[in-house]
Amino acid sequence: MILDLPYILETRRNHALEHATLHMLARIHKVSMAGHSNPTGFFLFGELPTEEVRAALNEAYSRLRAGESGLAVHPGCGTNLAATALLPATMAWMPISGVRSNRWRLLLLPVALAFGVLGFFLSRPLGTWLQRNITTEANLGNMQIIDVTLVRKGVHRVITK
Repeated sequence: MILDLPYILETRRNHALEHATLHMLARIHKVSMAGHSNPTGFFLFGELPTEEVRAALNEAYSRLRAGESGLAVHPGCGTNLAATALLPATMAWMPISGVRSNRWRLLLLPVALAFGVLGFFLSRPLGTWLQRNITTEANLGNMQIIDVTLVRKGVHRVITK
């Protein structure tokens, strides 16, 4: 399966660890935080002490290893944002997509609006489902944490293997 190809699987596992780390940090910090994952690790953005990032990372790693797969899903994930933007827009577009007459488009506008609203309500569980099944992998396999470094103020780099 394409999701199990090496670079993709490594990115999904790092994405899960990123989310779990953000969950751990959110318990003690109220600062704005974000992350970005790739096959070799992830970046954490937020004004955080390196030792606290390291401690949160180690706890997140241990808890994912212990089976707490729910930590791989985060409400602030870009997957949720993409689902919230794309699904309602696509569903609103569907009823009027093949209609050439402006008059008919105007008549179908309430239907398009209803489809868009439905898409909005479906997007929340869709974003969570996409994270759980596509964009993250809570089973870390043989992943190891190699290093945590402060790249510059407000940016930490977590390197995994």
